[in-house]
Amino acid sequence: MHIHVNGRNIEITDAIKAYVKEKIGKVATRYDQIQGIEVVLSVIKNPAAEGKHIAEVSCKTNTGTIRCEEAGESMYASIDLLADKLARQITKLKDKNISSDKASIRTDLKEEEPAEEAVEEIKAIED
Repeated sequence: MHIHVNGRNIEITDAIKAYVKEKIGKVATRYDQIQGIEVVLSVIKNPAAEGKHIAEVSCKTNTGTIRCEEAGESMYASIDLLADKLARQITKLKDKNISSDKASIRTDLKEEEPAEEAVEEIKAIED
């Protein structure tokens, strides 16, 4: 899995690149279906704008693409927020994929029938 870091209106230093790879790399270890991650860091140069430092991530998986965007007062803060948001979305996708792999309705009904019979047998024994 590759993590690509790009910048818009900002020069990406080695420290920022290492920080992004550390934070996003921890998140990427949670789900093994990730094929590639692209991070774009940008700065808004308007002095009146709030949240001037923006971090975006596009995470390609086997089942689709996850995209997140966060803004903050510093680049490190926006990267932290982005990593948390990406972790939540990956966990949600992982749970969704696991729950879709469950058995069909027909097999679920077959499993429930013996449980109902066992309850009736217990009631008969108690009486």
